[in-house]
Amino acid sequence: MTSNYTVTVLGLGAMGLPMATRLASQLTVHGFDIAEPRLKLAEEAGIATFSTARDAAKGADALLLAVRNGEQLNDVLFGANGVASVLEPGAVVILGSTVGTEAIPATVAKLAEYGVELVDAPLSGGPKRAGEGDLLIVVGASPEAREKANPALELLASTLTVVGDKPGDGQALKTVNQLLCGVHIAAAAEAMALADALGLDQAKTLAALEAGAAGSFMLSNRGPRILEAYTEDGAEVLSRLDIFVKDMGIVGKATRAAGLAAPVAAAAEQLYLLGQAQGLAAADDSAVIKVVAPTRRTA
Repeated sequence: MTSNYTVTVLGLGAMGLPMATRLASQLTVHGFDIAEPRLKLAEEAGIATFSTARDAAKGADALLLAVRNGEQLNDVLFGANGVASVLEPGAVVILGSTVGTEAIPATVAKLAEYGVELVDAPLSGGPKRAGEGDLLIVVGASPEAREKANPALELLASTLTVVGDKPGDGQALKTVNQLLCGVHIAAAAEAMALADALGLDQAKTLAALEAGAAGSFMLSNRGPRILEAYTEDGAEVLSRLDIFVKDMGIVGKATRAAGLAAPVAAAAEQLYLLGQAQGLAAADDSAVIKVVAPTRRTA
């Protein structure tokens, strides 16, 4: 991996900036964001910034996208200011977002008109792990496209799993992943609400649960933030609640399309939807405990 390889990162937010910073440690990185403060932070990290997404994408070997959904993916690539037309033939688009499988076939077909391949590579891990190159990335792409994307993917991932040889395979596995994550967060919130209702010290309860068979990554990761949900400012927003509204919606579509009953996932989805309806959309997803128990019972 050398600085001759250029990656463009569009969106320098909570995940985009640490990923771009990590990539800039060994590669040439171009960045764009609509927020001027994020551009300044990127420049300080050694990232070349541009005034438009199209300018940032020109000459890139790989374009790394973190978009919200399939509609935004289509707009960024093919909309009025879409970047697909400025990419060089042979470049790859690395899709790091969870958008579901539905948007993938049309995206692949449109990119092919420009001689560009899609590397379906949804990622997990959060901002801190993104900056450390400690992400979990699951990949669906042709061997040729994977090889072109590897300089970027290997810098970002501590666990890089090739799911299949076609785009959409990564989204499929990430959908399964998000089913578990969404359920685990909701279950952790219910458990901590019960501990409070029973008059237990929540912090001591959390420590005890983590040490036993009930422990999980999500319990350890979200647990401390769940305990901060009732503070004046709430927990630091590291993963918005409405992201799980989106992701559990994707899970629901996938299970219905497969004719599969998923009652636990459906119940978790309803908790996130209730949280969104109650004004918690922009709060950290740990705030789902406030749906189960709007106020704490013990001090």
